[in-house]
Amino acid sequence: MSGADNRSEHVSRETSEDSRRAALIQALPSIDADTPLAAQLAEDSRRRISLRGRQFARPATTRILTIANQKGGVGKTTTTVNLAAGLAQGGLNVLVIDNDPQGNASTALGIDHRSGTPSVYDVLVDDAPMASTVQACPDIPNLWCVPATIDLSGAEIELVSLVSRETRLRRALDAYLADREANGEPRIDYVLVDCPPSLGLLTVNAFVTGREVLIPIQCEYYALEGLSQLLKTIQMIQAHLNPDLHVSTILLTMYDGRTNLAQQVAAEVREHFGAQTLQTAIPRSVRVSEAPSHGQTVLTYDPNSTGALAYLEAANELSERQAARDSAAAGDATTRDGSEQHDLSSSDEEQR
Repeated sequence: MSGADNRSEHVSRETSEDSRRAALIQALPSIDADTPLAAQLAEDSRRRISLRGRQFARPATTRILTIANQKGGVGKTTTTVNLAAGLAQGGLNVLVIDNDPQGNASTALGIDHRSGTPSVYDVLVDDAPMASTVQACPDIPNLWCVPATIDLSGAEIELVSLVSRETRLRRALDAYLADREANGEPRIDYVLVDCPPSLGLLTVNAFVTGREVLIPIQCEYYALEGLSQLLKTIQMIQAHLNPDLHVSTILLTMYDGRTNLAQQVAAEVREHFGAQTLQTAIPRSVRVSEAPSHGQTVLTYDPNSTGALAYLEAANELSERQAARDSAAAGDATTRDGSEQHDLSSSDEEQR
């Protein structure tokens, strides 16, 4: 069977599966919005039917996202590990770089990060190849992590005297991705870099490494003040160190639709950053908070919980948005090629 026939059969199977999912969702009973609990149960059922077993769209090139917010407690690490788990469950290859000395992302992914373990510290300070530090997540296939150990807490001071201190993580990651490709290993589709809640050399390295910034925003007033400070920081990094850096995605976290404040913050963020803000908002969830204490993401700890389904839907939305951009870019390229070919043909006719 030819490659074209294989693609056609794959598309046909996907279309059939999508039709089946749509029919199941259509069959769900209608729920009165005045009963919030029943409405949430119906939404969870819709997400479960729509997302379980779905293969997420693969980006045209590796996406490198820095998950950042200078304000602490907004869900940066939680968002990093759960989006990574969601993308990996969707069939994509994902690498998490834990660039926070607390090592919470490593804990949530079940990764060993005791002192002395090869980690991001060795990459930044000792120029160790990133491949020597990468560990596979024990619970989720296609998910890898570069852990952080307590040694990283001293890296800020040690980096000050090193050459190219702001670009060390980026060069190590670029070399790792190139080596994987040269060795015939599967391409990494997403790299997610977790940051500490400060603007030191660790965070600067993360900003220089990333091509995109994903900002988790807690649905409270102070989060909006922190956002304005973060945007100024990103502009500074763009101007001096990484001109390709841009805010591609904003994710609302700890959303409680029962409160006016959460609704107001969400509305204000969507008004000013409509194109970047995901439609999916992550609700407050006890299961999301419990999962790290068991060394798991919420998607493996309680995959049917509201928080797990919300993160899975956010991961799908993240991949679908990029697929739409890739498709638009491919269409533009085809149009330009056709126009150039037409111009060449017209020129040849004139010369004849």
